[in-house]
Amino acid sequence: MRKAVSTAAMMIMALIPMAVVSAPAQAAATKRYVALGDSYAAGVGTDPSDANDPCRRSPRSYPRTWAAAHASTYTLTDVTCSGATIADVRARQLSALNDSTALVTITVGGNDGGFRSTVTNCLTGSDALCSVSTQLGSYYATHQLVDDLVGLYAEVKRRAPHAAIVVLGYPRLVALSGSCGVDVSLAKRKALNSNADAMAQGIGTATSRQGIYFVDMTPVFNGHEACGSSAWINGVNPARLDDTFHPNAAGHKAYSDILTIVTDWHAAA
Repeated sequence: MRKAVSTAAMMIMALIPMAVVSAPAQAAATKRYVALGDSYAAGVGTDPSDANDPCRRSPRSYPRTWAAAHASTYTLTDVTCSGATIADVRARQLSALNDSTALVTITVGGNDGGFRSTVTNCLTGSDALCSVSTQLGSYYATHQLVDDLVGLYAEVKRRAPHAAIVVLGYPRLVALSGSCGVDVSLAKRKALNSNADAMAQGIGTATSRQGIYFVDMTPVFNGHEACGSSAWINGVNPARLDDTFHPNAAGHKAYSDILTIVTDWHAAA
């Protein structure tokens, strides 16, 4: 059963704290925060990202933005990586977790659902190709993705048994009007957003099954999608194609702000 945190928070997130274990009091000056995930967690799309870091982690990513604002109480271990899949998180990132971990954030699943190929097909192909690509991604998101994430979340809980675990999802990508830098038809925009809705549905189902927090970013980014007049997501920039449809610094600040609402509520619960 979902619990409401506050009137404001209820409008922008879904909390599912059925099996969350409160972080124990720690003698250390700071608690341990571990950030897991893909490019949406690493900060690709903000300026700058670390050119010497193959994972393209940025000081403006939401984990680093949040950790900087809570430096007196949390120490960040950032193992996020651009391009990471669920399998990559399990193989390369979960080793950062241990019994002393107090907070874990996760954003992953988009690459498993074919984010890059779907966006490419929608930007360069026909409306029909975009429709097929997004429908395939949506089917995966509401079926296989759920099982894959349930397994991942179970492993996170096992490795970090005392942590508050917060899963932050993906927003809708594109406004239905406005310039994207290239021509993106209304049909393609609707298809991309429908795919994002399916991803949110799949992640929400998986978190519900594991009884952990899920933050649905769709309402948070409402009115701030790519190509709109107040975009928190990058449009198409031929000079920085990898940044396409990734949150900019303002978008990561929005992620950080909602994470603060969740963690403040958890601390007070």
